[in-house]
Amino acid sequence: MTGELILAIDQGTTNTKALLVDATGQVLHQASVPNIVTYPQPGWAEQSATGLVEGVDQVIAEVIAKAGDPSIAAIGISNQRESIIVWDAATGEPIGPCIIWQCRRSAPTCEALQAAGHAETIESKTGLSLDPLFPAGKIGWLLDNVPDARRRAEKGKLRAGTVDSWLLWNLSGGAVHATDHSNASRTQLFNTQTLQWDAELCDLFGVPLPLLPEVRSSNAQFGFLAAGATALPAGVPIQAMIGDSHAALFGHGVRTPGTAKATYGTGTSLMALTPGRLSSHHGISSTIAWSLDGAVQHALEGNISVSGQAAAFAAELLGIGDAAALSALAQTVPDSNGVVFVPALVGLGAPYWRADARGTITGLTLGTKPAHLARAALEAIAFQVRDVYAAMEADMGSPLGELRADGGASRNAVLMQFQADILGRPVVAAAAPEVSALGAAALAFSALGIALPGVPAAAQFAPDIAPDTRATHLCRWHAAIGQTLATGKTNQQNPGGTQ
Repeated sequence: MTGELILAIDQGTTNTKALLVDATGQVLHQASVPNIVTYPQPGWAEQSATGLVEGVDQVIAEVIAKAGDPSIAAIGISNQRESIIVWDAATGEPIGPCIIWQCRRSAPTCEALQAAGHAETIESKTGLSLDPLFPAGKIGWLLDNVPDARRRAEKGKLRAGTVDSWLLWNLSGGAVHATDHSNASRTQLFNTQTLQWDAELCDLFGVPLPLLPEVRSSNAQFGFLAAGATALPAGVPIQAMIGDSHAALFGHGVRTPGTAKATYGTGTSLMALTPGRLSSHHGISSTIAWSLDGAVQHALEGNISVSGQAAAFAAELLGIGDAAALSALAQTVPDSNGVVFVPALVGLGAPYWRADARGTITGLTLGTKPAHLARAALEAIAFQVRDVYAAMEADMGSPLGELRADGGASRNAVLMQFQADILGRPVVAAAAPEVSALGAAALAFSALGIALPGVPAAAQFAPDIAPDTRATHLCRWHAAIGQTLATGKTNQQNPGGTQ
């Protein structure tokens, strides 16, 4: 092997991956381990914080063993966002689990802030709707529910951070507590106008400022590997950190406004660059895409809580195994025969932001077969993406072009074709599913003065249905959304009713 090599770590919700990437963007070696998510109570979702570190150690060791002790120029990290860990500053031991982005345990905090009239202030400073998705309320929850945690935090004995900060702390042997602008902008504690942690926001959520990491550019030098931290030798620089959705946009090679990307995973994130910081009026988040050498790039983003997970859920419900089996079953019928599945399994995210919403299936008849429900589950992914895409266009005041797609579900040709049909725009699926990791690698290479090319396309899908057919599909979908939202409101008013 010759030339510079980057080891890219992609710590996601479902898997942790390591890729050894050269300066042409070629993946030389890779490794992956699954992550376990537990649901200890309804609406709660968490992972083992130490388990995440162990997974990173494992995939690094596997890649290094495959490559035969390569010389690594730097490490780049992309990570699941809005998941939070709080740990002891002296021992490095977490005080609780990693509370992940899907968790709704901080809903009472958000509801109280909403009732007190703080939602507008929070959104104006952060660009984010007041929702349990974001980490601020989760940090407060840990401090209030772990014995003695708040006292220790106020005395400066604890640290808090998103997964990138937690990994950096461990990889550097506790030497560095930092994050990048992309991850900081998703905490609901970071003012994206001033580019600083905001004292008023921290006070509202009950988060002491000293817990929080230093914020740096996404391609900054974040520190160096400590001796014994991994299978790599000490001293390898950690040269990039970025949230996974942002990393995917960077990995697609998008550098100017006009193109949106969708990362299809457990949930789906759509993101599109904007010329500056925009305020959303259609249920979309304003966020920081990344920062390069101190220059911040803004974006709009829509987060869908359940998308790829909807296929896995429907497959289990139908007793047919996994999402691949569901896709095969869906392809045995030409359409859903009027069945619509709204996968509000943990509430609805963008552009509706209704934590009280619950999953709904409409259009069932005596002619409904399991294959129709399977088809509806796949179509639900595309419908949700279309709603976010349309909201982005409304906020930007101009049409978007093609949709760049990545993630596991982007390899499903049936889904991608329906996505193009329902969008009325071309969909371009990436050749490599690990676009987030390649984006982190590209950021690290940029710090070394090397421009990595965007991930090439594997397939392109052009819209292939008539406008009136598209309109019929969307009318049916939005009618089902209306029923879902109405049911959620009823349940909210009558907590003793059926959930």
